[in-house]
Formats: sequence, structure tokens, C-alpha cells
Amino acid sequence: MIVGGGQAGTLLIKELKSSDKSKAEPVCIIDDDGAKIGKYINGVPIKGNCRDIPQVADSMAIDEIYIAMPAASVADRKRVLEACQKTGIQMKILPGIYQLANGDVSVTRLRNVRIEDLLGREPVQVSLDEIMDYVQGKVVLVTGGGGSIGSELCRQLASHGVKQLIIFDMYENNAYDIQQELIRNYPYLDLVVLIGSVRNTNRLDSVFRTYHPDIVYHAAAHKHVPLMEESPNESIKNNVVGTYKTAKAAIKYRTERFILISTDKAVNPTNIMGASKRICEMIIQMCNQKGSTIFAAVRFGNVLGSNGSVIPLFKKQIEEGGPVTVTHKDIIRYFMTIPEAVSLVLQAGAYAKGGEIFILNMGEPV
Repeated sequence: MIVGGGQAGTLLIKELKSSDKSKAEPVCIIDDDGAKIGKYINGVPIKGNCRDIPQVADSMAIDEIYIAMPAASVADRKRVLEACQKTGIQMKILPGIYQLANGDVSVTRLRNVRIEDLLGREPVQVSLDEIMDYVQGKVVLVTGGGGSIGSELCRQLASHGVKQLIIFDMYENNAYDIQQELIRNYPYLDLVVLIGSVRNTNRLDSVFRTYHPDIVYHAAAHKHVPLMEESPNESIKNNVVGTYKTAKAAIKYRTERFILISTDKAVNPTNIMGASKRICEMIIQMCNQKGSTIFAAVRFGNVLGSNGSVIPLFKKQIEEGGPVTVTHKDIIRYFMTIPEAVSLVLQAGAYAKGGEIFILNMGEPV
């Protein structure tokens, strides 16, 4: 079954009929344009609209559903995917509009449906080039720079002309991975990778005294909610004390800007991790009044694909045949992608006047 009788669907049918690579045989098309129903594209009948997907799939013994709607809005795609899900049949999707623009609609471009396809929100577009002037020619320190958010921050900073990029992380494996990637992709970048903990006053003092960072992105934190419930002292030591010590060093060495990575769990916190991050926010708002450094925080929800996000856990559980464990039946989650989260952090750094907590509008909750 091909869902989408437009240009992409037509090209896909052509490709399926002529390709030696694919054994797939298109037998029907689904399209929401009522005027097309009953007609044919390249000999393949248009059998109905999206509401008819389960019934048509059943009556025609469909094995696979290919979704060819690259120009559709995220909300429309979500509606189609939900209709297809009811069939239990394997789905594949053409990712984006750019394939249409390049005329590159082919079987090889089809990919499995990912969880982010079901989120029903357009990606947040931030024009980083317009707001990244403030990092050019600056010495930038990223604490927790080997983590999922920290490492993406480092990638985007590396591509925007920083004078020197310092990665500070307590986990050597993470730090090594991002170091090797940046050396490969940005051979001329002045990159310094340091191992150490934000809990260590002397180590922090040595880093700030040696490199005098102009901008600090503070991403170092413990963030797994259930683990922090079991080890609350570690959560407070790493998140609260670590943030306090890093902020104090920033004030002492006259850092220009300090951006804290926070979480929506800091709002009326119901767990230790959220409470620790709320204290971090209060610390940087206090520190904002103490010296010349501009302090601000950025909050976001679940970040797709980040370490500690619920999504990799759900995927693993589904692949293993279930069950999928949800913390509570009434839980509400807001999701975003890693590049979205990082572009928000960079944007906040540009807009910060001091003491703000920036929050991304993350669309509809799931």
C-alpha cells in the first residue's frame, strides 16, 4: 500500500515497478483527495482515503505500507501514522520534502517509522547564524561536554568560529569520543579536553585561571530520576554543589556569560533530581547579583535520543516484545530533539540579560 497519491507517491510507484532492488509490488494507493478515488496511477488503483486504511489493508492482504507524503505537515503525518498503526503492518516512510525538491524519491530513501515521527509537532527552527555572533572569537567552556546535550553543544559551537573550545567532563570515554569526532570534522579548531569534576574546587579554579573562559555552558549533571531517588546525596553534591562551585569560579574570573542547562522537572519538583535542578536555578539567579557575569538558565523536557531520555528505553522494551513501562498512567511528557534543545541553549545565551529562565514552547504534550 502506498499512502499519498501525489508527486512523491507517483515517483515511488514508478521506482518500485522498475527497480531490481525491490521485491515490493504496489497494489493500491490511499489518498485524501476524494476526486482521485477510483482512478489509477501507473496502473495502481486509488482505493480510498486515510480512514479506509485498516479495511483496505485487510481486504487486499497488504504486507507493507509505504508512506509517501514528504510535503505533509507533521500533524497530518501523525494522523496517517496512527491510522496505519491500527493495521499492525510494517510501515516505512519517506523522510522529507527535500527529496522531492531533488527528485530523489526512491526505495532506498524509505526508512522505518521512528518515534519522533509520531510526536505531532513541527521542529523548532532557529536561525543560529543570526544569533551566534556572541560566541565568535570567544573562549567557551562546556562542562559535561561529553554528554548528549554537551557534545551537541560542542559540535554547534565548533562550527561557529569560537576562539577556543574547552570540554570539561568527569567521564573519559564520553570526552574521548567527542574529542575524536571534533578533531576529524574541525581540524583547525583550538580544542582542549580536560577530565575533572565540577565538585572539585581546586580543579575548577585551575581550569578558570588557566583558560579564562568568556562563556560557560554548564551541562554537567546527574539526571536519571529513579537513580537520584536512590542516591539523593550524590544528586545534591553533583548538581547543586557542582553548579555553585562552577558559578563562583565564573564570578571570580569575570566570565561574561554562564548558561545553566535545567529541566522542566524543576517546576514544582516531585523528585530529587527536579528539586536539585530548581536549587541550581536559584543559585544562578542569586549569583547574577554578585558580579559582572550574566547568568541565565534554560529548561526543556524530554530530549529524544539523549542519555537519560525515556525514548531509548521505550524502543528497547518494544524491540524485546514489551512490556513498555510508564512511570504513571497520568504522566505527561513534552519532547524535543537534541539539536532543538541545543539551539535553544545557544539562543538563550544570545538573549540573556541576566537572571532569566528560558523555556521552549514544546508543543502538545504526549
